[in-house]
This record gives sequence, structure tokens and C-alpha cells, in this order.
Amino acid sequence: QAFNQRAINDRIRENIPGGRVHDYYNRDTENKDVFVENYGNVPLMARIRLSEFMEKRSTGDTDFTPIVNGTIRDQVDTWTVMRPSENNLNTRVDDSAAFNTYSNLTFGWSRSGQDAPWFMPTFNRDNQDLMTAAAGHARDWVTSTATDGVTDGATHPGDGTDAYWSSGDSFDNSGPVWPGEEVTHDAAQNLQQERAPMTISQWAALPNNLKVGNFWVIDHQTGWAYWANQLQAGETTSYLLDAAEMTAAANNIPGEYYYDIHVDGQLISPDRINDFLAADPNYTHHDDLSDFLTAVQNGSIDNNWGNPGPDDNVQPDQINFSIMAPGTIFTMANEQYRYLENQGGGNHLIIRNDAIRGVHFTQKESAITNWYDSLSSEVRAMVRPVADNFVTGAINSSVLTWVNEANEEVNNSWLPTDINNFPDVANDVTQVVPGGTARAFSLSLADVVRLSGPGRAFPNSTERMSANNGHWFLRTGADAPNTAWFVRREFGGGFMGSHNWQMFDLVQGGPRPAIIVHQSN
Repeated sequence: QAFNQRAINDRIRENIPGGRVHDYYNRDTENKDVFVENYGNVPLMARIRLSEFMEKRSTGDTDFTPIVNGTIRDQVDTWTVMRPSENNLNTRVDDSAAFNTYSNLTFGWSRSGQDAPWFMPTFNRDNQDLMTAAAGHARDWVTSTATDGVTDGATHPGDGTDAYWSSGDSFDNSGPVWPGEEVTHDAAQNLQQERAPMTISQWAALPNNLKVGNFWVIDHQTGWAYWANQLQAGETTSYLLDAAEMTAAANNIPGEYYYDIHVDGQLISPDRINDFLAADPNYTHHDDLSDFLTAVQNGSIDNNWGNPGPDDNVQPDQINFSIMAPGTIFTMANEQYRYLENQGGGNHLIIRNDAIRGVHFTQKESAITNWYDSLSSEVRAMVRPVADNFVTGAINSSVLTWVNEANEEVNNSWLPTDINNFPDVANDVTQVVPGGTARAFSLSLADVVRLSGPGRAFPNSTERMSANNGHWFLRTGADAPNTAWFVRREFGGGFMGSHNWQMFDLVQGGPRPAIIVHQSN
């Protein structure tokens, strides 16, 4: 399936429902935030390309003169594609170099000591509507193709200034005030940028286990910027662009000038990467682009060769677990899993990618047993034994010291710093136990702690939630009546904590069974 959206300052062509480009721009402050929201229920792969146009007119002259020959203000397709140098995003090359003198683009979003920024989710969830979420002075292509620097064409609330939205904000679209549903939305958070945007040559130099993640990679040969991860349902990328500021040279032009940026966005289903590899009539894709797209499609650069994609339903003998990277998603015998770690000796820890929904907390063990019994005989034949009974220890989240992903101390957050002070809890690590029972089980708090962090199975809080943003139970005991440990979905991420199990939402999560499988090398 495919459909297109197009905007000035903001355009998107979309192959599956559920995505929208956001462009928050304010010409007075020169703030410009460009990112992609997946409001649907299926994963996307995204790319964006920026084009620039500028012309100037000296005092007393009648006509404007473009700074790049052959470009025309009212013909956006003639504008100059922003192409950076191979090793520096801040230096444009070839025809694009003409803009170095007059405009500075700030790529990515980074604020010392701050979590990711907040945005207002789109109200326009009609995937046949080509409008985009253009706020402030940004102009949607459908509502206004004007290039006079004055005409309005916004389709989304906000004035386009930096940090306009924050935690706790909401907007009532009754009326409607803006195109879309007449509902109230709460502000949501962009994904945390794991590393600054980079060129594809810089990406190629990264260690393989860091090549897939939440950051932007720009093919400097074509100007296309690619999100280096599948954008899951409900996720929103970090910023590709954070500001577009004119230089002193532009402000000292004797006369007047006109400057604009065009945003061309494309979204595809992960099984359509050949759409991104199609020949460009004006430029040549970088040689590493195919490997990059395949890595994003598979969830890892390490399993590009020989392993199927995440949605390819295969049998166990069609999978090579030894080359899987932590966090890889795969489908085996009608069940989708996340690969957690290689435990050595041909043993591999994996977990069901989604929680088992609709199960009361008191029924979690029977639900896990029933799930295991329903697995194919080929899968059960691979499962290794674990302890018949886990010694979990018991602890409340309030007695631990927590840090979030920005390494700032908060309560009930990303990782505990002092779990080793509680040996019973810290020592409950899942491993093969000869003479034990081949079965499924819930992970422990200690398991999740050691599997969380960059390059690990759960590289960030979003990835630690189960599929479709679900919470899931842990086996570690909580030292208070009617409380239990779980990975929770509040605050937009997979944080851990002990909680009253009587209040668990049966629809939003449940037990998430894991198994250790053995495969001879």
C-alpha cells in the first residue's frame, strides 16, 4: 500500500497508514523542528530530504537574483538539495555550498541534562489526507503553496518556537480548531536521540552493534536522511533539524533576500526497502545504503546475512542465533520474539515480543505454562532446562536508587544503581540448570537490569516495553502486600517499579514469557 503527502517546508509520501511529518517553524526566532510521528499501529521506515532556495535583490534593483543559477522561487522542484560533506554535516558541498555563507542548519537535538523534547500529536489521523502537521510559520503544501514569506498555511497548533510544548500540556481541538479529529490530546515525547545525526560514511565506521538505533543518518551523495531504526507504532523520531539560522552575511545584504527550506519526507513499510534503493535521476546512492537499509529492516547489522526479516515466519532450522545481535526481532513458528543474549555453549535467551494480554496477575504462571505447551514441537525440542523454582528475593522499588536514561537520579526510573546491595535480588539471574525443567518463565529484575543499555537487548526505555507499548510482569518479589514488579508503560517508556497488582490493566499488558533455546554451532 502507498500514499503520498506533500508540503512546503513539510512534505511526506507514505506507503502505509499512520505516519505524519511535523514541521514546527518560527521565522522570528529561527527555530525549525523537523521530525516524523508514527500514529498508526504498524512499524515504518522513514527518510527526509531538505532543499533550500535563496535569492537577493540589491537596493534599487527590480529583480531578485537566485544564489544558485537555474533555481526559481515558485518551482520547488528546482530548489537545491542540501548535501553535506562526507565528514561534516555543517558544511554543504557542490551547488549546496552556496548556502554556507548565508544559513546555518542545526541538526539533531541535544540539551545538557534534559530529556527528549515534547510535541503535540497530530489530530489528523486520516491516512488519505495529504496535509501535514505544520505549526507556526511553517506552511503545509495542501493549504498553501505560496512562497511569499507571509501567507499562512499552518495545520497544527503552536507558534513554532523552541520547547513550545512540555509535559502536562494538552490541546482541545473541538471546533475543530485545526484539521482532524475533535478530541483533546496530551503532549507526548519524542524519542531520545541516541547519537547526533551523521553521514553514512560516519555510520559505516560505527561498531556493528551500534549501527541500528534512534538517530538520523544522511546519505551525503543524495541528501536523503534516514531514521536508523524501524519507527514502531506510537513512536516519534528525534529531531532531524532543530534550527535554521541566518548568518551575519545574510543580515548584512544591502537590500533584501528571500530564503526557504522544503522538506520532502517518505515513509515505507519495512518490507519495501527497494523503494528507497530505486535509482535517483540526479544522484547516486552511497554504496553502503543497501547494507544500512537491510540492517534497519532486520533490526541489526549482524544478522543481515543468512537470517530472515522480523516478520518472516520461519522454522527454527532457518535461523542462525549465533549471529543475532541483542534486540533483534524475529518470527519463529508463528510466534514473534526478541533476541536477548548469547549465553554461550549454544544457548540463547529469547523472549516473546509482546505480552500475553487479558491475563490477571494471579493467573500469570498458568498463562506462561499454557503458552509454552502451545509452542510447536520443533521449538520445545530446543528449550533448555532452568531451575524448577527461582529464588527471587523481595524488594520494593522505593528502597533502590534509580537513574533515568540521561543519568539523572529519579525514583522508579530506568536502572537501579545499588541492586548489588540486595544479594538475593541481584543473584536471581536466569541460566541453564542441568536437571532442571525445560519451560518458559518470567525474567527477573536482575535479568532486565543486565539486559538494559546501549548495545543490549533493551537499549532504551521504549524498546524495553513489549510490542505495542505494553507493560509486562517480572518474577522478582515485592516486599509489600499485593505488590509486584513489572516493566511499566507510564511516562512513555519501559521503566521498572513495584506496583499494586490489583490495579494492572489487563488490556495494556500481562506476562511476557521467555525461554532459553539451544542451537549447535
